[in-house]
Amino acid sequence: MEQNPTNNSSDSKVSTGGLASGLLFIWDFLKVIIIALLIIVPIRYFVFQPFIVSGDSMKPNFENGQYLVIDELSYRFHEPKRGDVLVLRPPQNQKEYYIKRIIGLPGEKVQIDSGHVTIFNSEHPKGMILAEIYLPDQTSSYPHNSTIVGGKNILTLKSDEYFMMGDNRRYSSDSRDWGPLTSNEIVGKVLIRALPLSEFKLFHTPGYAQ
Repeated sequence: MEQNPTNNSSDSKVSTGGLASGLLFIWDFLKVIIIALLIIVPIRYFVFQPFIVSGDSMKPNFENGQYLVIDELSYRFHEPKRGDVLVLRPPQNQKEYYIKRIIGLPGEKVQIDSGHVTIFNSEHPKGMILAEIYLPDQTSSYPHNSTIVGGKNILTLKSDEYFMMGDNRRYSSDSRDWGPLTSNEIVGKVLIRALPLSEFKLFHTPGYAQ
């Protein structure tokens, strides 16, 4: 019996079309993945980065095990502010990450005496005792390494230096131990406390202003 060439041709076209549709679907799926990677990966590594708090140096404001999202972009557009909480690489070990708060800004003088931090700058040439509302105890700030700062020894920060301290003043390794921090050692500022959900918070203003 003679075969119908039209039917054969039609069958062939249906089969080829199905393969093409399958390949097209796979290509569309791959494009979505590629585009997502091109967007998400740079954001993950160059804009926002997750960190988990390890240790008690920032208690009671940041507890061990809390999940934070760090903003690595903002400081390219404005200078860090007093009260900002940062993730940083400490000068003595660039492989580690610490979380600390900015206390002294570039060009200022810092004095730690009698449980208080005093800042000297152009606005307060005679000194301003910081009212650190985020601390449960306003008289808990004492020097560690007196060769850096402490008592009558006043530290003068250079144009690219910041004085960092942990909120848990009695149990924090910070600028009182290893000196000022430079801007190159700043990773980013804390933007969100994501977990636990009961402690969720967006940090949109400097801590000193809260």
